[in-house]
Amino acid sequence: MEKGIPFSKLNGSGNDFLLIDDRPGIMRGLDLPGFVGKVCDRSRSVGADGVILIGKSRRADFRWRFYNADGSRAEMCGNGGRCAARFAVERKIARSPLSFETDAGIIRAEVRGRRVKLQMTAPRGLALSKSLTLRGKKIEYSFLDTGVPHVVLFVPDLDRIDLQGTGRGIRTHRAFAPRGTNVNFVQVKDGAVRIRTYERGVEGETLACGTGAVAAGILSFLHGRVSPPVTVRTRGGETLIIHFDPEEKGFGEVCLEGDTSWSCDGKIFREAYRY
Repeated sequence: MEKGIPFSKLNGSGNDFLLIDDRPGIMRGLDLPGFVGKVCDRSRSVGADGVILIGKSRRADFRWRFYNADGSRAEMCGNGGRCAARFAVERKIARSPLSFETDAGIIRAEVRGRRVKLQMTAPRGLALSKSLTLRGKKIEYSFLDTGVPHVVLFVPDLDRIDLQGTGRGIRTHRAFAPRGTNVNFVQVKDGAVRIRTYERGVEGETLACGTGAVAAGILSFLHGRVSPPVTVRTRGGETLIIHFDPEEKGFGEVCLEGDTSWSCDGKIFREAYRY
């Protein structure tokens, strides 16, 4: 019987991830984009929104490599970061508070049982009340890069949107070439932000997106619809809290807070990624 690749599956507000401790270099020699694309397939393999590899770092407690479900790399993922922080504490890779290295910079986190508060990278690229044309229709949006690029569209009814069509069209629009962008549809109701996200790399709707929730929270404030800390209700039904200081340059210390859940531990065998 082959040894397999040990993994844990964690969930952050509806986003699920496969976490692998790669500090010993067990993934060396594998075609990682191909591996990820296979194991994230929910029909034929383990299934997940992404894969997180935990490695060694000289600058922080560990370094992560984050892969979307299609095998592409992403600079940052808020819900994935919360899962990675909890994984590191549970596996005694780090103690809380901790820091880890990402393609978007050093990220800090506090872990209290299932609940994780994650310091995000400083937002950048702010653009309010912009417009683009999609299939002959003018669409107004705002933009903020919270570690990865996010477009936010304010809508009157979150349940009556063409998420796939509009989301895909904006995600691939020339205005955001060559990186593309994530697309968030936001409805503010009763002082809270409701959100649905078309996620780049997944190429469809995910039940939650941490960096998208941060972008939606800050942009909702800038449009005068909420005050911090901002409550964001995800499509998966869970609640995230977005912390920031509107009086500080760059919104001060921007944090994403919410629960995580540990689904299972297991081993990935060759048949799961060589089909």
